[in-house]
Amino acid sequence: MSAVAVSPSSPARRTLAPALLLGAAGAAVVLLSGGQIWAEGTASVGGGSIPLDAEGGDITGLPAALAVVGLAALVAVFAVRGAGRILVSGLLALSGAGAALAAVLGAGDRDALDEEAAKTTGDIAATIDGLTHTAWPYVAAAGGVLILLAGLLALRYGRSWPAMSGRYERQGGPRATTKAPVDPDRPDELWKALDRGEDPTG
Repeated sequence: MSAVAVSPSSPARRTLAPALLLGAAGAAVVLLSGGQIWAEGTASVGGGSIPLDAEGGDITGLPAALAVVGLAALVAVFAVRGAGRILVSGLLALSGAGAALAAVLGAGDRDALDEEAAKTTGDIAATIDGLTHTAWPYVAAAGGVLILLAGLLALRYGRSWPAMSGRYERQGGPRATTKAPVDPDRPDELWKALDRGEDPTG
């Protein structure tokens, strides 16, 4: 019985492009968000106050690290088959879920700004006042959800997706040429054959 091939227009194949888009976009969103300001506040110095802020990477580097892992897993999905593809798809989904959770937890963090306040004022007991958080942690969490969705699609439909082939055939590659016989009585042909790296006596 011959195996039934999956049509390129089948639902499984149609999920390939969305999964790639979701995974790549999600990783980009998480990485971009990590460089934005997540928390703001003020520190009291000499009867006054100075504004302080903390970027996502200062609060937690976990979302960005997991986004990189997810991006690598997204590429690896097409390099493996069978059980390996299921494992990599699971890693993709878990990295997205972890990035989203870490970003949400970072939305309520104040340790990074307390450390900044202590460093700025020179008082190790100093804490931040008027702490507020921006929307960027939740943007990062949304990016993690996109990676998670890509992983779920890979788990559900990845078995029918194409895989990278180890055999690359170049249609325009060099073709084998038939060596022209060398006339031993013509020295010029002997020299040309030697220049080409051929053995004129063979």
